[in-house]
Amino acid sequence: MKHLEVVLDYVDDKVLSSYDAMVKRVENAHETLLNKSGKGNDFLGWVDLPKTIDTDLDRIEQVGNELKNTADILLVIGIGGSYLGAKAVTQGLDQYFDNSGMEIVFAGHHMSAAYLAELKTYLQDKRFAINVISKSGTTTEPAIAFRMFRVLLEERYGKAGAAKRIVATTDARKGALRKLADQEGYECFVIADDIGGRYSVFSPVGLLPVYCAGHDIRALVKGASDSYDAFHVKKETEDLYRYVSTRNLLYENGKHIEMLVNYEPKLHYVGEWWKQLFGESEGKEHKGIFVASGAFTTDLHSLGQYLQEGKRVMFESVIDIVEPLDDTTILIDRENVDGLNYLAGKSVDTINKKAMLATLLAHYEGGTSSILLRLKRLDAYHLGVLLYFYEVACALSGYVLGVNPFDQPGVEAYKKNMFALLEKPGFEAETKAIYKKLKK
Repeated sequence: MKHLEVVLDYVDDKVLSSYDAMVKRVENAHETLLNKSGKGNDFLGWVDLPKTIDTDLDRIEQVGNELKNTADILLVIGIGGSYLGAKAVTQGLDQYFDNSGMEIVFAGHHMSAAYLAELKTYLQDKRFAINVISKSGTTTEPAIAFRMFRVLLEERYGKAGAAKRIVATTDARKGALRKLADQEGYECFVIADDIGGRYSVFSPVGLLPVYCAGHDIRALVKGASDSYDAFHVKKETEDLYRYVSTRNLLYENGKHIEMLVNYEPKLHYVGEWWKQLFGESEGKEHKGIFVASGAFTTDLHSLGQYLQEGKRVMFESVIDIVEPLDDTTILIDRENVDGLNYLAGKSVDTINKKAMLATLLAHYEGGTSSILLRLKRLDAYHLGVLLYFYEVACALSGYVLGVNPFDQPGVEAYKKNMFALLEKPGFEAETKAIYKKLKK
């Protein structure tokens, strides 16, 4: 089979009746992206990244090896795309209970006081290093975490010793983090101006933590590079067009919620990464599909009821890992108290796939369409294929929708309110106004 296939057998035929017309719209979006002539064309550095990042891989590995020699834990500090790509890949490739690479711990992606305090206690007597990821260095959540854990490093090793254990991934020239990094002598990687956070997984933002975790970043990039090649050859874009066209047809037919479903828990954070990618890219101008994720068969015992018989506003995208990660089989039990001897000799993966097929059929018959994405196997190469596929699909979907897939103006609204409530200098007028609103 191909590395990635998109199957439409479980999509409502009435929806697909307009498929050819939608494909033409997707083709136009494809041309717009290739020509770099659409909205947000100053943020298209990610498109060629699988080809251009090769020159940085040696240095990423060199710095990663230095961190491994210095520490047992890498604390990755960042929010949004500054941590989700690395988290998606490391969780997707890690063993469940035993890993050979550094332990990767994340902070700066929320403001839980309990989490930060407990993490500080956890790191207190351990060798750790920091990879802080921020273009500006002033984003509230990572800035708070970096301030706290930089002090912990400096208390233990002194400023000079701490500096050897801190890597900053930031702007090339400007921003608070760049200024501090230059002042303290931190090792630095650059986040290019034309690459947004949610499209940065194939840059040092994602690759350094993935390498430190003990995974093959060259295979990951090779998968993305081969996906890039297919994207640039029109005869090989059939699966990409199937996904983008079908999800947009479903949206135009009143299916406004897409749930990304996995049957392998290692893919949980792929779903989280995907939610940010599509949610932040499409949800604007009062348009866009609301994206959610689910883990089956677990969530069939909760959300399954709604998907089967709830309001018909949802559709699913189901990731099927074709080649099993393991072939554990069910054994014969002479007592057969649980009545499972009929499964004896079958692998757990086979049973899982039968559950997936049963669910696809039940949901299809119940009026919920499912787009099936069949990924050949779950390894670094195929994750690279999948993640780059989604990046391109998201860009094309945004253009079909008529929005800029590369900005996020709505994210600033909560920040302005938060700064006003915290009485940040320069927000005096906003502070006065917001307290006036609250009194009402």
